[in-house]
Amino acid sequence: MSQTSQGAPAEAVARCAELVQQLNHHSKLYYLLDQPEIPDAEYDRLFRELQTLERDYPTLKTASSPTQRVGAETLSEFSSVTHEMPMLSLDNAFSEADMLGFEKRIRDRLKISDDIEFACEPKFDGIAVSLLYRNGELIRGATRGDGSSGEDITLNVRTIGSIPLHLNNASVPAVLEVRGEIFMPKSGFAKLNLRAAERGEKTFVNPRNAAAGSLRQLDPSITASRPLVMCAYSVGYVEGELPETHSGILQLLGDWGFVVSDERRVVTGVAACLDYFQMMQKRRPALAYDIDGIVFKVNSLELQQQLGFVSRAPRWAIAHKFPAQEEMTRINDVEFQVGRTGAITPVARLEPVFVGGVTVSNATLHNRDEIERLGVRIGDTVIIRRAGDVIPQVVAVVASKRPKDSVSIEFPELCPICSSPVERVEGEAAVRCSGGLICGAQRKEAIKHFVSRKALDVDGLGDKLVEQLVDQELVHEVADLYQLSTEVLTGLERMGPKSAANLVAALEQSKTTTLPRFLYSLGVREVGEATARALALHFGSIARIAEASDIDLQAVPDVGPVVARYVVEFFQQARNRAAITALQAAGVNWPEQEPKQQQDEIQALPLSGQTFVLTGSLEVLTRDQAKEKLLALGAKVSGSVSAKTDCVVAGPGAGSKLVKAEQLNLKVMDEAEFIQFLAELN
Repeated sequence: MSQTSQGAPAEAVARCAELVQQLNHHSKLYYLLDQPEIPDAEYDRLFRELQTLERDYPTLKTASSPTQRVGAETLSEFSSVTHEMPMLSLDNAFSEADMLGFEKRIRDRLKISDDIEFACEPKFDGIAVSLLYRNGELIRGATRGDGSSGEDITLNVRTIGSIPLHLNNASVPAVLEVRGEIFMPKSGFAKLNLRAAERGEKTFVNPRNAAAGSLRQLDPSITASRPLVMCAYSVGYVEGELPETHSGILQLLGDWGFVVSDERRVVTGVAACLDYFQMMQKRRPALAYDIDGIVFKVNSLELQQQLGFVSRAPRWAIAHKFPAQEEMTRINDVEFQVGRTGAITPVARLEPVFVGGVTVSNATLHNRDEIERLGVRIGDTVIIRRAGDVIPQVVAVVASKRPKDSVSIEFPELCPICSSPVERVEGEAAVRCSGGLICGAQRKEAIKHFVSRKALDVDGLGDKLVEQLVDQELVHEVADLYQLSTEVLTGLERMGPKSAANLVAALEQSKTTTLPRFLYSLGVREVGEATARALALHFGSIARIAEASDIDLQAVPDVGPVVARYVVEFFQQARNRAAITALQAAGVNWPEQEPKQQQDEIQALPLSGQTFVLTGSLEVLTRDQAKEKLLALGAKVSGSVSAKTDCVVAGPGAGSKLVKAEQLNLKVMDEAEFIQFLAELN
């Protein structure tokens, strides 16, 4: 299994990048656009998979990882406000084992064996908000946003009758942040959709979407007409005295006029938590509102403070999600969809079935491994689960109902979109289109990568603009970017003459680049910055790389058989070669040198032939900056420590790599020593 410069298997690096992209995409759909494509349970599964990868390979974790963030950025239509105290997310539990693990972590951290008192509350399926009161007056309402800042929805929350505008009580603190969930009761949702249907208007899919859409109206009168309720569940920043328990705070919020859940309880021990969970699961259908789980919090505020937080969630709270709902139906056919990363996903076309409140006609089968695991065939009767009450998945085959004319599911040999050959890497579940730049399904992501900072670095060409250009068929491939004019660009949404002129200038400037940047910009699988640089230095020209064989490529440091095959397959595609020719014809250029000349230059650099490993948190330099400085001095930057490592740069939080370096008696520098070392070389 090949290792990358991050010290993780190439497959792990690729999967990590794919998960980050997917989670960011779905987070934006959920938090900003109120158009979730996947259920909470599926998002949670992707999130936990990413957490596992980052735990197993710490170098994959970055500050911008979804595991280190909450929600998404604010909408441009609303002004942004900073929360007085960050609004964190919650870790999730899906089983009794998860809950037992949660309790064990708390006991271990507190070094106690006694049962712990927990506050139990239903987890409302709505929109989290924060209300700021000064001297009892409501002065601001905000959405969660990214946890640190959110959207200013003050005018809208003032229209919601369950939100007090003034707290007329002597015990109210001078400054009080109240956190809660705004939701739409089931009866109100039904009436809202009935009125919409009578008017011939579009109806909402579920109460959560209805609440989100109502709350983010630019016209507060629309919000006022919707049946919204806010239930308070905690406080944020407070200047004043509060009770010593979470349950006491909720009682006080109720006394001040806020709606608090009548279903809340205080129990002792995780067994009692599980009993409460089972009880509420049975009561769930009869509740007047939607809930998707139960939140358990350590009741003592003193213990909460001792337990503290991880980067995105408190250690003292957890959300125990309800299991998904299931029904049986028949698979009529299977079609294959191509994702933006080239992954080809089988989608089951179902006999429509009513499950979890909606009629379901499609379900994902994920990948070939999942089809083999399930043993599913076209014509089978299957169990469908609406995971997280949104999008269904096939979870089991009812073998006893299999018809004699059932048909096996065969993956296509060619991409359904561009007819490029599909590929599957050994040990990887996904089957992918090899089309890359030429595949219409991957076009937007390919262009976004091409213009990104570490590639051609086109300033001003952001994701939304790329999507506009492709959707309006102004750009079909990357070379078309260089045919754009100020006149064409000025006609786009939110693109004035000055912005258009600046973008044309940025595109012109990007034409002059380097071979490593250009090679990286092509988006060849597994060819990151370091590999692109190594290939460029070894071969000296794009033509030599295109002509190289697997064996030639594997002579390059850090290029193994998997990466070599990806490179060969990329350049074997006639349309990929045509895309490169078109870019060169458009004026994209870079200096090329003879390989020997480049190798001579590398050998003359002060750190030529030396291998460095970066570990822990660097505080003055970023990891990328440190890596770039080392590469510029001729060093190789590795993600793993071995006897061949010349030096380990260890910042705060360095773990197993530092231990291994000390065991091998390797040279170790802290960041200050490293910066001094670089200064002496320069």
